[in-house]
Amino acid sequence: MTVVLVHGNPETPEVWDLLVPHLDRGPVVRLAPPGFGAPVPEGFGATVLEYRDWLIRELEPITAAEGPVDLVGHDWGGGHVVNVATARPDLLRSWVSDVVGIFDPDYVWHELAQAWQQPGVGEQTVAGMLAAGPLARAERLTGFGMAAPVAERIAAAFDEPMADSILRLYRSAAQPVMAELGKDLEEAAARPGLALVPSEDHMVGTEEQRHRSAARAGARVEVLAGLGHWWMTQDPERGAAVLNRFWAEV
Repeated sequence: MTVVLVHGNPETPEVWDLLVPHLDRGPVVRLAPPGFGAPVPEGFGATVLEYRDWLIRELEPITAAEGPVDLVGHDWGGGHVVNVATARPDLLRSWVSDVVGIFDPDYVWHELAQAWQQPGVGEQTVAGMLAAGPLARAERLTGFGMAAPVAERIAAAFDEPMADSILRLYRSAAQPVMAELGKDLEEAAARPGLALVPSEDHMVGTEEQRHRSAARAGARVEVLAGLGHWWMTQDPERGAAVLNRFWAEV
């Protein structure tokens, strides 16, 4: 079965570098959302629904040739995965997301997301990220828990199209948008799902919100005790073992 990995913000496909060697399924395809390691097509507005539709278009030829995929998403990639699971479960054999909590009706965006969502404040914030330079950006990512070698590669890729895509995406997803999208969570139960819950990731909803959303989506829950937002770089062997076990049981 084909495994498809989708990353988030402010990332590139290199975020999976440490995890992929430990996956026992394949082939493995890494899809880069427009603006996040891939060019932004003309007319693409970088909204949450446009990213959902982008992912559907990317998956359709893969599934036509190889059958339904095992789809894994991290950060905003996990949001895109859930949106595809609710809209086009026929494309999937299974799905995995580490951000199911953002679809809970009580979810409140984290502080940095709220800054990006504010006109003026958001522009100043991403301008500061650009001006900081690759070294400072890498140090910041490492401080948040990303493995240093991966942080260096990702920090070097941050550019103006990514900064612009961040603002557009987060503004398109300001509440109540995510709560509205979450009304369709039950549709995701059409395919086996896995909700990853890193215990130290405090940006994607409370533990209660994540468990509640997983239950509504019919997904099993795997708590990654002691790991944070970038679990796939902190302990790639444990993360891969969880995925391998899930796929073997689907």
